[in-house]
Amino acid sequence: MMSEQSNPTAPTDTTADELSPDGFTLLRRRRRRVLRQLGMCVLVLVPWTVYLAISLPDRFEARHWPWVWVGFDVMLLVILAGAGVAVWLRRQVLVPLSFVAATLLLCDAWFDVSLSWGKADVWASAASAVLVELPLAVLLITRARRVLKISLGLSWHRLGLAGDPPPLHKMPLLVALAPSRGNEAAMNRAEDA
Repeated sequence: MMSEQSNPTAPTDTTADELSPDGFTLLRRRRRRVLRQLGMCVLVLVPWTVYLAISLPDRFEARHWPWVWVGFDVMLLVILAGAGVAVWLRRQVLVPLSFVAATLLLCDAWFDVSLSWGKADVWASAASAVLVELPLAVLLITRARRVLKISLGLSWHRLGLAGDPPPLHKMPLLVALAPSRGNEAAMNRAEDA
């Protein structure tokens, strides 16, 4: 009998209990809970954003301004270094690290330009954003997306599924579970619920 570790098509992040009918019920409940949580975040963030737009002062003096920016750049440095190590070691963790790094780069560009708006150094901030931060963010996202698509394509074919996998925005979240366990109908119900 082949062990879970030596079977390349065996899911590694699920247990046998999660693949049973009760397990699909559990997965369905988890999905609903996450959807409720995200929905609540959106509902709370809309009035909070309106409140901030109305109530924030035009000027604000920050006491630890250098620590804010140095801390932000240290986080960015750590994430970029982690992504580099993941590339070197050929690890899938490259994908989330690249998306986090790209997000931080976009935030950095936004804050640099918006906080220097109306000052002489706005041009240096805009040049840094256009020539460094935004292109690097785009590169990280496109490379991470490519790695994700290649990995999904390999998994798709290892599972014996016909044709090419669908685009990422149409790829079911738990596609590897159904074909490997013969529970396609249950999987479809779990994803549709």
